[in-house]
Order: sequence, then C-alpha cells, then structure tokens
Amino acid sequence: MGYVRFMDLITSTDAQAAACNRLSQHPFVTVDTEFLRETTYYPKLCLIQMASSDPAEAYLIDPLAEGMSLDPFMALMADRNVVKVFHSARQDLEIVWNLGGIVPEPLFDTQVAAMVCGYGDSVSYEQLTNDLAKAKIDKSSRFTDWSRRPLTGRSSPTPSRTSPIW
Repeated sequence: MGYVRFMDLITSTDAQAAACNRLSQHPFVTVDTEFLRETTYYPKLCLIQMASSDPAEAYLIDPLAEGMSLDPFMALMADRNVVKVFHSARQDLEIVWNLGGIVPEPLFDTQVAAMVCGYGDSVSYEQLTNDLAKAKIDKSSRFTDWSRRPLTGRSSPTPSRTSPIW
C-alpha cells in the first residue's frame, strides 16, 4: 500500500468516543498499544493506535491526556460485532485486562495466524509485511519513550511505521 498519512491524534474522551463509534461500524479494527514497562510491575499505557480498512480512519489515542477516560475504547474492545486485530497480542491484552477487566473478543492475532501458516512461533510484524506485502516498516521509533509529551515529529506514529496499523 503506498498510502501514508499521520494518524489523527485524540486527546479528549469525546473525540475518542466519536472515533470508536466510527470504528465500530467496520467488521474489524486493528489495534496496537505503546507502553512503558521497564520501571513498573504492570505496563503503563502511553498510546493506543487503531484503524479500520478506511485510510481516513487511523487514530492515535493519548490515554495520558488530562481528563481522558478509556471507557469508549473499552466499549469497542468489548463489542462482539467487531473483530480486534493485533500482532503478538499478549501484552496488549494484559493492558486491556488490567485497565478494563475485559479480554477483547472476537480477536485475531496475526502472529498466531502466521505461526499456523509456517512462519514459526515469533515472527515479527516487520517480517510479515515485508514477505506478504513487500512493504518496509520503519521501526526506528520502537525504543521511543512513549510517555513523553508533547507528541511531535518522529514520536507521532504513522500507519506505515507501527504494528499492526497499515
């Protein structure tokens, strides 16, 4: 896919609710979280990335924004009419469970699917996109401190650089 654009940054609960409502109209939504875990027992959620198959619907939710409630996000995660697509979902699921007490369902994990297709038990999203879509993923932001604000420049993920947002 040659289409690249910055994601819409959401910093209010109302905007998050509107985005989650739009995403709930699609059969699936891709989800990825960015978090810190080095100095905490539980991961500290710093960003949520979500998108539908519509290139105009790619969102970056700032859970650290003042007054932000994750209720709309949790409602979407609990919506059984929308498949939630993750890559290597274990840590994302831990965050959703710790913050919302739910396990997103239905769920599709691209890493598990790749394992069934013969890729082994820990294939990276980068390798899958390269092998299947001949796309290169810029992973230079993978060691970013996602808790730093404001989100600017290279600390603002785009669908082409993050997983599993495409």
